[in-house]
Amino acid sequence: MPDALAALKQLVFAIYALPDEDWVALEGIWKPFSAKRKEVITTTDSVEKFLYFVVEGVQRVYYFDEQSREATLVFTYAPSFGGVLDSMLLQQPSRYFYETLTPSVFLRAAYSDLEKLMATRPAIENMIRQGLSYSLAGVLERLVELQCYSSEEKFRKLLKRSPHILQLVPHKYLANYLGIEATNFSKLINKVKI
Repeated sequence: MPDALAALKQLVFAIYALPDEDWVALEGIWKPFSAKRKEVITTTDSVEKFLYFVVEGVQRVYYFDEQSREATLVFTYAPSFGGVLDSMLLQQPSRYFYETLTPSVFLRAAYSDLEKLMATRPAIENMIRQGLSYSLAGVLERLVELQCYSSEEKFRKLLKRSPHILQLVPHKYLANYLGIEATNFSKLINKVKI
């Protein structure tokens, strides 16, 4: 999967430029993995054992409670990292599911291998920390959107951030992600100029 590794390198170096020897070490821990459409890769109460790099397909991280309420939290698609990151990094049981929405192809790295590299290679640890910092900034921005923005403002913000997402993700999941009723989401699609 040389093309997948090239895409992974491009993403990693956009986060933090690694010295060549660190990139070679990091590159060596990734293995191909694929999943069918609507396959749950990570379940609640299981510990996430992998960091995923999305090569093809669309996935989501979602929460499902005992009252059958569902909340779509994150979408992942190429080229991005995926999985239930808090479970992986803390090595604690997940509170979330990681599910494919389409047939998906990944590279994945075992947490045990990643942990060894972070312990012995400071540049890799710095890259992971920098990536997590960007992720946290995105989560905080999303919380502001959910708590302060109107439905239309949330919709416009999503389209500005990811204009292609309407073609990638079924609308019912996008509505859930934005906290908007499906019928109101349909009205927004017709109302807002894309």
